[in-house]
Amino acid sequence: MRSSRALARIKAGDFVRIAGLGHYMPPYLRHAAHFGFDCIWLDLEHRAMDSREVQALLAFSHLFDIDIMVRPPTLEKSQLYRYFEDGAAGLMIPLVANREQAEEMVRAVKFPPIGDRGIDAAGLDADFTLHTDDDYPTRANAETFLVIQIETVEAVENVEEIAATPGVDALLVGIADLRLRLKYHSGKMTYEDAVQRVATAARECGKAWGHPGTSAESVQTLREMGAQLIPYAGEFLGNLRALEQSKASLDELLGPRG
Repeated sequence: MRSSRALARIKAGDFVRIAGLGHYMPPYLRHAAHFGFDCIWLDLEHRAMDSREVQALLAFSHLFDIDIMVRPPTLEKSQLYRYFEDGAAGLMIPLVANREQAEEMVRAVKFPPIGDRGIDAAGLDADFTLHTDDDYPTRANAETFLVIQIETVEAVENVEEIAATPGVDALLVGIADLRLRLKYHSGKMTYEDAVQRVATAARECGKAWGHPGTSAESVQTLREMGAQLIPYAGEFLGNLRALEQSKASLDELLGPRG
């Protein structure tokens, strides 16, 4: 079974370099691995991709030795653990609001005695039965990770219980959703207060936590706060920057277009 690069970083107290991806772009995985990223955040919540494309990307991730953390479009149990069978290193579950929901996710994706995942041992994660042994469930539990997104006011208010849930490996703040919900929240919680509460809960429960980086300065601040999962790249932003730079070069060489 392939070992998770992200989990190795977390255990070493290092931070995980994460690049986002929402389209079927196999070269992006190779390029991210080449430039030292540990993990691809594959967003299937907001992006459409068929199952064969997902399986192919997961296979490429094993070829290039880079983790893929899937944000799934469903919470259906067998579909969740099939991402692990197909080679995902991690799952990131959006909009989890309380301990009960977190426990349900643990039951879905972890083998006994931690959870209630169904066993097949014939997928990519088990080398298609070639290297399966009685220790496979234990190794699968140890080399896959479950990230819970904290992106609602209710989730922040319950974050201590969510972080303390056995089988939850990390928390990640959802910037856009949390800011949107705080905008309409009648209480006095600020976004900065919410992030600090997540950081404190994770630290006190011995769990990793993270938050997307929006600038080099924000990454430095997050590291100082103890964040270990820091998404800081993506094909959308990369393409926009590349096109902008190319346009500027063409305008300089050939003159701007009206």
